[in-house]
Amino acid sequence: MLAAGLRRLRVRPVLLLGKTGQLGQALARYLAAGDRPWVALSRADLDLAQPAAIAPVIQAIQPAEMINAAAYTAVDRAEQEPELAQAINGRAPGILAEIATQLGVRLTHISTDYVFDGRQGRPYQEGDRPNPLNSYGASKWAGEQAVQAVSDRHLILRASWLYAATGPGNFVTTMLRLGRERTEVRVVADQVGTPTYVADLVTAWAQLPPDLGGLYHYCNSGVASWYDLAIASFEEAIALGLPLQVERVVPITTADYPTAAQRPAYSLLATQKLSEILGAPPPHWRESLRQMLRVWGDRPPAQSDQQL
Repeated sequence: MLAAGLRRLRVRPVLLLGKTGQLGQALARYLAAGDRPWVALSRADLDLAQPAAIAPVIQAIQPAEMINAAAYTAVDRAEQEPELAQAINGRAPGILAEIATQLGVRLTHISTDYVFDGRQGRPYQEGDRPNPLNSYGASKWAGEQAVQAVSDRHLILRASWLYAATGPGNFVTTMLRLGRERTEVRVVADQVGTPTYVADLVTAWAQLPPDLGGLYHYCNSGVASWYDLAIASFEEAIALGLPLQVERVVPITTADYPTAAQRPAYSLLATQKLSEILGAPPPHWRESLRQMLRVWGDRPPAQSDQQL
């Protein structure tokens, strides 16, 4: 009905895919605060694993711009469901790019630092060759290639270690839950990257020129391990008066915590290319973590609990 109403008014909306994810929710809040018409879809509205269903839905909406924040993000489960990950992360973006080309609109596609293997020991530039270690990363790399092969009006943003106060559980909110339940938490300390607050990613995207295209990296400034992020999350939460009982955070190795999917040991993204366009580097990850925890701590306890 919304699409039909927009057609009658001859207004082409911004189309957001993946509205229920943590990034999708942040993008929806931004779009809701603006004056452009917009439509947001979840997997229940459009299943990207069903390729034949994609074009009819989007052609009916006739968007003026498309944002693909939808993804299969279960990194470990992707090792058992590689075809599903490829369908959603690898093939569907190519279909979206084809439709965007037909409509003459820009497609913004969100990707990940997990397209890299983490073995080069310096921040990854946009031109560095991806070499994913796991099925999730391989599917995201396939999606990037599909978009680049089809659309000349695309914007691919690679981000890393995303977290938010709302949406599905993430590392920070998981640490807060464990910090309330346990006196000791063990966290991997030999995987390094940059935690990135989704609100900062949305702000950066909103400030980019509307005709900007190409591949760019965005993450907060600074470097951290998962152990560093856990320590900072607890310290900042305690400073805000949030109830925690954790007393010890024990650093462990990747070998101590085996997972189905292999993860890059070093997946730091270089952001100079996008920072030059924005006119400033991204905020430091610890500053953004503090802001996120203020938002999380201000929410009603029942609501906060549901997000963990």
